[in-house]
Amino acid sequence: MKAHSLKADILLIIVTLLAAVSWMFSKESLAEMPPLLFIGTRFLLAGVFIALFSKRSLTGLSSAQWLTSAKVGTLFGMSMCLWIFGLFYSKNLGEGAFITSIASILVAPVSYFIFKDKIDRSNWIALPTALIGLALLSLENGFKPEASQLFFFAAAIILSLTFILNGRAAANMSASALTAISLSFVGVMGIVISAFIEIWPQQATGSMVQWLLLSAIIGTSARFLLQTYAQGLTTPSHAAVIMILEPVWTALIAAAWFDERMTGLQASGCGLIFAALLINRWSNVRIWLKNIGLKSAKF
Repeated sequence: MKAHSLKADILLIIVTLLAAVSWMFSKESLAEMPPLLFIGTRFLLAGVFIALFSKRSLTGLSSAQWLTSAKVGTLFGMSMCLWIFGLFYSKNLGEGAFITSIASILVAPVSYFIFKDKIDRSNWIALPTALIGLALLSLENGFKPEASQLFFFAAAIILSLTFILNGRAAANMSASALTAISLSFVGVMGIVISAFIEIWPQQATGSMVQWLLLSAIIGTSARFLLQTYAQGLTTPSHAAVIMILEPVWTALIAAAWFDERMTGLQASGCGLIFAALLINRWSNVRIWLKNIGLKSAKF
């Protein structure tokens, strides 16, 4: 069993920061690029970049593993296409991050209903807590959800199934190869759909290229590579607790960069969703609290 590692903690916190800052990169990119073209180009660049570090793993895959990766990538692509439209219409990135984070809460019930996997009591408590938080967010408009909220929630539903299939696939193949293929599939899907329904810019500006590369290389490639490495240094339960920080960082970054502010209802709704994330991973939280108290933590 892996020991608690301070190095892993620091790296995973950096991963959550990279994930959060990628929301800002993406929002800036959408000022000059249509949503699907952006998400497609971003993920295709990221997939190719990661593939460069996974040549040996990719060449060793069987046809069945390629097919499994393609299925994961297709589902991931659907969720990301919905997510990017949510981001395009969103007026508050922090709110969107909390809604999207519900995906991790939906994993247990979705896995239970589809695969009959065991579900903990804490998961059943977390789900209604998160849904109440989501309802509070929609109360802002008198129970009329905004388009961005619907897109984010739909993305979360599909993303939860993606997490399940990705976890099952990763148990039988290289994580880096799986990531490279799935990200590339997202990219191809986004670009192909964009070609049919969106109007592409006539030329690429310096700022467009800047935000796109930051999103692809730092917000996606570096994030996933670092996450894979950091998770290998610690236990899954320990990593799971730290990863819930992403929506918190996103809200703070959005407040600092875009001067976004939440109303009382938004703050209450996001607070309940964050509480649901803690409840959902309560057994992991207990392990994490025990681990950080160890005097023999390794760096």
